[in-house]
Amino acid sequence: MKIAHVALSCFYIDGMGYQENLLVRQHVADGHDVLVVASTENMDAARAITYCAPGDYLGRDDARVVRLPYRAIGPHALRRKLRAYKGTWDVLESFAPDAILFHGTCAWELRTVARYARAHPDVLFYIDSHEDAYNSARSFLSREVLHKRFYGPILRSAEAAARKILCVSIETMDFVAQTYGIARDRLEFYPLGGSIPDDAEYARLRAAGRAAADIGENDILMVQSGKQTVRKKLLDTLDALAATPDPRLKLFVAGSLHDDIAEAAMSKMAADPRVSFKSWLTPDQLTQLLCAADVYVQPGTQSATMQHALCCRCALILDDVPSHVPYQRDNGWFLSTTGQLAAAFAELPHTRLDQMQNRSLEVARELLDYEVLAQRILR
Repeated sequence: MKIAHVALSCFYIDGMGYQENLLVRQHVADGHDVLVVASTENMDAARAITYCAPGDYLGRDDARVVRLPYRAIGPHALRRKLRAYKGTWDVLESFAPDAILFHGTCAWELRTVARYARAHPDVLFYIDSHEDAYNSARSFLSREVLHKRFYGPILRSAEAAARKILCVSIETMDFVAQTYGIARDRLEFYPLGGSIPDDAEYARLRAAGRAAADIGENDILMVQSGKQTVRKKLLDTLDALAATPDPRLKLFVAGSLHDDIAEAAMSKMAADPRVSFKSWLTPDQLTQLLCAADVYVQPGTQSATMQHALCCRCALILDDVPSHVPYQRDNGWFLSTTGQLAAAFAELPHTRLDQMQNRSLEVARELLDYEVLAQRILR
């Protein structure tokens, strides 16, 4: 089949480990002819947003990538919110896809893709949404003007042309229904997934990762990763670890430290020899680290790495929010207060973590396997 992934509401970064990359790679691996229609929004080595030139090239995910320029509407700051692009219809008409997945719901250009789907009713057209109340529409202006009065009407005009709107979490489903006014029966849970290493690959990655991190056989390795802002509660994690003196507990922090916590976090990590810190890891390095880990820690706002951690058989310590309910199978600790974090750490050495890890693997195989998720948009 010919499959178009349209990443005009969000960025598409070649060779990364985001949903857009992993679905593209899976469709390529399955033998499909894959096109990525993307904006010029990109990311540099320091994970800062940059912009590249429009172009047409073979991307690092082994799919053709066409990057489109913004339409000349106002200043750049306005264009990057409107997300209207030149050439979308012509690219789709030339490629003639059998299936289209539009990543995200926040772009004027969704109207163009929906118009194309209406003109070609045999095309399997899906829209996926990552928006939620934690990460989207957090200010009054963003919520009431940009999302409710601009993105909302665009989505409502496009949704009838789509088979379903695929939502990455329960809270995304709530947001799309409440903020954009989309009927619940038009929404479907479609979680961020991952690639699940088989037993032999998992054992290899785990051994290599634990050796690289100098983790002993009886040590318990915890990982917290991603862009660490105050809302990710890394400082709470470090305080809870400091209050739990067991030498078997080790913590690896991978990612970036936002200015609002950087000084305090560096000081707390330096004071505890059980803590290791590394800025950014490649997708392969992160997979190896998560396979090496016993527990993935995420006491604050949500991160796609949680699903990756499940695929790598980690037990979980997570904030107890609705979006995490589908992943709860007696495979970790789900916290309603940060005060429960130290208690969870204290329980770790006395818990059958191997059983929790096996239950995480069961969840991953049931919900998160990209080999299965990639087939969803082809029917």
